[in-house]
Amino acid sequence: MADRAATHPTPSDRSRALVAGAYDIHVHIAPDLMKRRVDDLTLAPRFAEVGLGGFVLKSHYVPTAERAEVVRRAVPGFGAVGAITLNGSVGGMNPVAVEIAGRGGAQFVWLPTVDSANERACTADSPEGATPPMWVQLQNELRAAGMAADPVDVVGPDGKALETTRQVLRAIAAHDMTLATGHLHADEIAAVVDAAVEEGVRRIVITHPEFTSQRVGVERQRELAARGALLERCFTTPYTGKVSWELWLENIRAVGPEHSVLSSDLGQPFNPPVEDGLALLADRLLVAGFTEQEIRVMAVDNTRWLAGVTDDRWQR
Repeated sequence: MADRAATHPTPSDRSRALVAGAYDIHVHIAPDLMKRRVDDLTLAPRFAEVGLGGFVLKSHYVPTAERAEVVRRAVPGFGAVGAITLNGSVGGMNPVAVEIAGRGGAQFVWLPTVDSANERACTADSPEGATPPMWVQLQNELRAAGMAADPVDVVGPDGKALETTRQVLRAIAAHDMTLATGHLHADEIAAVVDAAVEEGVRRIVITHPEFTSQRVGVERQRELAARGALLERCFTTPYTGKVSWELWLENIRAVGPEHSVLSSDLGQPFNPPVEDGLALLADRLLVAGFTEQEIRVMAVDNTRWLAGVTDDRWQR
């Protein structure tokens, strides 16, 4: 691709073929409140050109179902997927917003990210040299202007899911949407997953468990997998130095590839082209000794399941 910086790695043809048909379930692209590497209408044909099936449009601040519909109409046959993230800009844990998103065709519901109580309270340091998230500057600007949203709670003092959280989960279940756990604490994640299973949510993904403010331990990851959740393995988390590639790979081995799902979390101007993310992960996994079938499960089967393309995780 013409805009690939010389400093970024290039995926192999073998890995391109391995991830054919996959959906990238976590991309940050324009239009957005922050500068992005590429816009959605430009990216969709690039995805199609390299054989990818689609992407899930993530915004920390606005719903994206209408954007996804525009992309699908502009690029017939391409799988653009809409989403909503339950931060302060949409009213936090707002079941009405989730219901409207579901009726509008959104598939993904992220629980609070930048406005989660855990993210606000997080004092964990990123490793030296790690690249900070782009939303940090915007959050600081809102805070300086006196417009910072209150932290969004999902569990009560007893550690159990709040009733508003359960209302959100019931809306997700009613529309067979995908629950993504956002930037919650590991204890909050466990409580929400338990409640989600009780409320009939079928598709659950633990958002980048290796990320600085999550750092979900491997035993807890195994417990969540046993409840039916998939663990999201994002390209940017190790690529930007927030976790080592060694630990990232160890966690996949420990929990099992069948319980992991690959995504890029790309779109930042300083990172590789978004359409390269999944194939670059496949290259890393091949070098680490994972089989082609294991990579297909993580990159294709599980992404298509979470994107709502298939009704069965193993249906291709």
